[in-house]
Amino acid sequence: MSNNEEDGEYSNGESSVKAKQRFRDRSKEMLSKQAVQTKEMISKQAVKIAKQAEEHERFINKVTHLLGVLGFGGFCFLLGARPQDIPYVYCLFYVIFVPLRWIYYRFKKWHYYLLDFCYYANTIFLADLLFYPKNEKLFMVCFSFAEGPLAWALIVWRCSLVFSSLDKIVSVLIHLLPGLVFFTIRWWNPATFEAMHPEGTSRRVTWPYVEDKSYLWVWLFLVPLAVYTLWQLLYFLIVNVLRRQRLLRDPEVMTSYRELSKKARKANNIWWRLSGLLGDQNRMLMYILLQAMFSVATMALTVPIFLSYELHAVFQILKVSASVWNGGSFLLEVMPRQVILKEKKKSEMHPVQYHQDQSSTGTENAREINNVVETSD
Repeated sequence: MSNNEEDGEYSNGESSVKAKQRFRDRSKEMLSKQAVQTKEMISKQAVKIAKQAEEHERFINKVTHLLGVLGFGGFCFLLGARPQDIPYVYCLFYVIFVPLRWIYYRFKKWHYYLLDFCYYANTIFLADLLFYPKNEKLFMVCFSFAEGPLAWALIVWRCSLVFSSLDKIVSVLIHLLPGLVFFTIRWWNPATFEAMHPEGTSRRVTWPYVEDKSYLWVWLFLVPLAVYTLWQLLYFLIVNVLRRQRLLRDPEVMTSYRELSKKARKANNIWWRLSGLLGDQNRMLMYILLQAMFSVATMALTVPIFLSYELHAVFQILKVSASVWNGGSFLLEVMPRQVILKEKKKSEMHPVQYHQDQSSTGTENAREINNVVETSD
């Protein structure tokens, strides 16, 4: 009788162990199926969200392209039909898009770009057009800035007119529009011809009135150079003295010098080699000197441009053509490379994510199984 009881207890214990083992196996199988289903559902959802994001981005690019083309076409029509209204179009553009750009750049940590010379000059243009439209000397200073450093920056820094990119459109217009504005005031706007009357004559042939060549060199070169020097001192004081610690703490905050030096070092081009003539520790100084030389040369070229309608008109065509050409190069050469790199990064990231999901899923499954077995015990 005792032997039978022992055999019964042994058989009951053995059956209990087998039941637990079967329970574990079933739990593993069920959890594995659930994990696979969950992973497939998450993967499908991620693919769906990615496709929606890409479709949304394409739609925004199409809308931006449409509005950019229509806006540029409307501006060209207005330029021929009512050139006297172009200054007001420029002022409207400035008061709308420059504050919006500051908000966007502040988010991207690019807001120090708005301390660059182009924004400094555009602020002076706005003051001239709104408050001192009949001031001849201020007009000539603005003319020198618009058709000097700002105009040549379109060509030298390869600004691209890409209608699907609002940021690129604004960058081009910040440099292109002022020259067109002062071109219309100089040669096409009849109101400015009648605004000023020299002594002893009924009207002027052109506006501003040019007394002699020395007068031109003073107000198209020397005075603008002094105003440019003031900006350079203010920029150096703000960026390299007052905000130096802020920039050192956060390398993601970008300035024009940081961006240009980064691109030049990567390409190892002539600008990088020139900036290193005085050693790596003096690259900032060389950058300032190179920028000053560029500004002096381009301001000097505004004197013959100011005197010749034909040369000034050809220069407008050159600026627009350079921007359109650079935009075509961006669309046909740069964007395909960006798409290839983007797809390559996606393909490289998927296996890593897959292994991470697998390892995390396996760990969670093991924990759940142990919890279930402990509860059953």
